[in-house]
Amino acid sequence: MITVSNVSLSFDGSNLFSNVNLKFTPGNCYGIIGANGAGKSTFLKILCGELEPSTGEVIMPPEMRLSVLKQDHFAFDAYTVLDTIIMGNERLYQIIQQKDALYAKPDFTDEDGVLASELEGEFAELNGWEAESDASKLLQGLGLSEDLLYAGMSGLTGNEKVKVLLAQALFGSPDIVMMDEPTNHLDIAAIRWLEDFLIDYEGTVIVVSHDRHFLNNVCTHTVDIDYTKIKMYVGNYEFWYESSQMMQRMIKQQNKKMEEKAKELQSFIERFSANKSKSKQATSRKKLLEKLTIEELPASSRRYPFIGFEMDREAGKDILQVSGISKTVDGVQVLNNVSFILNKGDKVAFVGENEIAITTLFKILMEEMEPDEGAFKWGVSTTQSYFPSDNSAFFNGHTESILDWMRQYSKDTTETYLRGFLGRMLFSGDDVYKPVHVLSGGEKVRCMFSRMMLFGSNVLVLDQPTNHLDLESITAVNNGLENFKGNVLFTSHDHEFIQTVANRIIEITQEGVIDRVCTYDEYLERKIPGSRIS
Repeated sequence: MITVSNVSLSFDGSNLFSNVNLKFTPGNCYGIIGANGAGKSTFLKILCGELEPSTGEVIMPPEMRLSVLKQDHFAFDAYTVLDTIIMGNERLYQIIQQKDALYAKPDFTDEDGVLASELEGEFAELNGWEAESDASKLLQGLGLSEDLLYAGMSGLTGNEKVKVLLAQALFGSPDIVMMDEPTNHLDIAAIRWLEDFLIDYEGTVIVVSHDRHFLNNVCTHTVDIDYTKIKMYVGNYEFWYESSQMMQRMIKQQNKKMEEKAKELQSFIERFSANKSKSKQATSRKKLLEKLTIEELPASSRRYPFIGFEMDREAGKDILQVSGISKTVDGVQVLNNVSFILNKGDKVAFVGENEIAITTLFKILMEEMEPDEGAFKWGVSTTQSYFPSDNSAFFNGHTESILDWMRQYSKDTTETYLRGFLGRMLFSGDDVYKPVHVLSGGEKVRCMFSRMMLFGSNVLVLDQPTNHLDLESITAVNNGLENFKGNVLFTSHDHEFIQTVANRIIEITQEGVIDRVCTYDEYLERKIPGSRIS
């Protein structure tokens, strides 16, 4: 158990959060959520002892072993993959080093023999004899070959290092696991494996993530950082989100039929407690939800931007025809005979192992790049808006304010109109005068969406639109694209985003495309038979 008692953290005289009192217990998974800058990663650092709070303390029994997902991908370049994974259990790794040093001594004494015997006993207690096979299982579960065990970390790719560090964090069944964005850079199969692993995990898991699907699948509790307070709620992210929205509506309607609203909430709680799942956590989650009272539900003060796309005119029957497009980038063929026809109403998620291939295809369709072979043709009634994965060209070297930056894309250039428009995107007051080149990644993305919304296009092309966004903004983009009546071509790492927006999946492969009219979950079930997708 981890006990957080009266913890506060102040920066420059202002509280990031204060008076935090929480308990984290075994058998549960806690998802930490909050807007960008709210202090999610900072709170995680306090929990693991990396950062001292301004007041209060974090109490953890000394016999409990804590494991933290490392963020420095180069820290272990001097070691093999096997050594790196075993370092997840620091004491076991120390014993292995001591044993090797002892047995390598040319003058092995009686005292060395006694020490070696003690080390061998502790080695066995820590399952040292199974260490290599356990490391291999973790590695293979994450989609890497066991042949990499004796390879040097320095020779691995970035994505391979991410998986090895994740295996390190999970190695040796630690009592407590803390992870900051563990699904970043993981492929579909690895994320599914990690979800299954954590669902069956008997220790305490504390995780920061922007992946809603991941949070919904693994979390029994949600820890919300909101306006200098940190509160814990029973249930996963979806339950937290829906109940917080419902509570907000109740607060606004306090004088209207409170009893009926209470019945609606109770029905809502019962619906979630009956939600089927194969996880061991389902039983405990159901019991917790059954005991939940209306007073314990969240009422978030968090603001959501408004993202909505309106078409100036509806497109005709012909949308897009792509015929045999091939393209080589830096000597590597990334597109090979790509062909498909986009039909009216299609919202297509483009997936594949090579992200450069999808970005290249989008650039070709937006005439930023020429194909080596093949052609494409947009319907005469279509108009396109493009969200690039790299928006730096729109901001670097630009010294104008957000207001003036938006003015160049708007038919109505009055300050009143632009202020109202930007206000919906959470730029209010003097924020509109901030120079665009100093904006954060999330603020730049909101500016790019504002720009797209002004165009009135009937086809949207979006390359990784959820990058740099907090959960609130991701939800807003998600809702905006779900409600959009035109065509959408997009790619994203966000499972929930793809599942709720796309009605068609096109996988870019080395041979061409695999084109399926289906949901993302249906696509995954075919691609990874037996995969748990709910």
